[in-house]
Amino acid sequence: MGGGGKQTQQESSCGRGGGVFTWEEVQRHSHKGDQWLVIDRKVYNITDWVKRHPGGVRVISHYAGEDATDAFAAFHPEPDFVRKFLKPLLIGELATSEPNQDRDKNSVLTQAFRELREEVEREGLFRTQPLFFCLHLGHILLLEALAYLLIWVYGTGWLQTLLCAVIMATSQAQAGWLQHDFGHLSVFKKSRWNHLLHKFVIGHLKGASANWWNHRHFQHHAKPNIFSKDPDVNMLHTFVLGKTQPVEYGIKKIKYMPYNHQHQYFFLIGPPMLIPVYFHIQIMQTMFFRRDWVDLVWSMSYYLRYFTCYTPFYGAFGAVALISFVRFLESHWFVWVTQMNHIPMEIDHEKHEDWLTMQLKATCNIEQSLFNDWFSGHLNFQIEHHLFPTMPRHNYCRVAPLVRKVCEKHGVTYQEKSLWSGFRDVVSSLRESGDLWLDAYLHK
Repeated sequence: MGGGGKQTQQESSCGRGGGVFTWEEVQRHSHKGDQWLVIDRKVYNITDWVKRHPGGVRVISHYAGEDATDAFAAFHPEPDFVRKFLKPLLIGELATSEPNQDRDKNSVLTQAFRELREEVEREGLFRTQPLFFCLHLGHILLLEALAYLLIWVYGTGWLQTLLCAVIMATSQAQAGWLQHDFGHLSVFKKSRWNHLLHKFVIGHLKGASANWWNHRHFQHHAKPNIFSKDPDVNMLHTFVLGKTQPVEYGIKKIKYMPYNHQHQYFFLIGPPMLIPVYFHIQIMQTMFFRRDWVDLVWSMSYYLRYFTCYTPFYGAFGAVALISFVRFLESHWFVWVTQMNHIPMEIDHEKHEDWLTMQLKATCNIEQSLFNDWFSGHLNFQIEHHLFPTMPRHNYCRVAPLVRKVCEKHGVTYQEKSLWSGFRDVVSSLRESGDLWLDAYLHK
């Protein structure tokens, strides 16, 4: 890195944490093998720590060279505990002449959001109602039992099998929302209990991997709808998203798919294939390549239980066909719920915006109702969830008016729509992006 003697002097002070830095100096350290970040004006050298970061290498690396104060608060429900690990990484602080925010982040919005977070904490909105999650787990287990008893009592006819698959898909979808709660550390005060129950729900009840989910999903929350940082908008060239990427692909004459028809073939390769094909392959590859044997054991415990229950009724091939159909149904549920909040929103390259602005541009809400809450696992409150990912979801409806008030005061767009409008906007946004690609491909 540049800096000559000045850089040597800075690095000599790393062990004592006595360095004084400008934002320009911090931003130089944003590359693989050389990464700094700032939390509460303290500068940390995370270069060697990233590989040991429990949330994964990528999520913390996405904040290299910039202020991570709000992201740190959002992801860590036990900040005092985490700061014990930060202390050895401290190399100094920002110079007194430097602002609290890097680049062009809005200082007014940053301060407004931090005041909102303090208010939310005072109101006790991060406190969990244990009965809510106990009842939610209970209804998942009840659905599992009903599916099995249906086949045991009434046999394996087509109608019974179809009803069994629908019940199992409902159970799987709801278990997906519950593992999401534990994965975000939003149920127990102590992170270790959240981690344990997360492995049980996502592993034993769903057959997936907790670490795979953590490393993928936290990136999405850290930098939502940002290319190269949010894996949820990495479409492997099958779709083009937003307004920037389609034009870039068109100008470069990139045509892996007929993107002007993506709103049509989305129905063929999107909802039907995400969970049963793409996610399943990625999960298994991740567990084996990373040698994550603990998650693999949890995952195999699900399949052992499933095949023990259903192979006597359907045989091995029939049991595989049944679970494949269940995944097919669940995948539709999952894709529509998770994409209606994001695909219609702004999707672009990194702009280094403040936490409130970044999250509100990338998310929108769906109207509240008892059905919408249950159907989406309260992800109809996507804005509140993204601003406060460790908040128990039963409190989203209480914090939503506070968030809306801040947005109205500072002119930040707060979007809310009906469930049907959310579904429709997924398709219309894909159509719009496809049209932008075609125009750029033919005329630019």
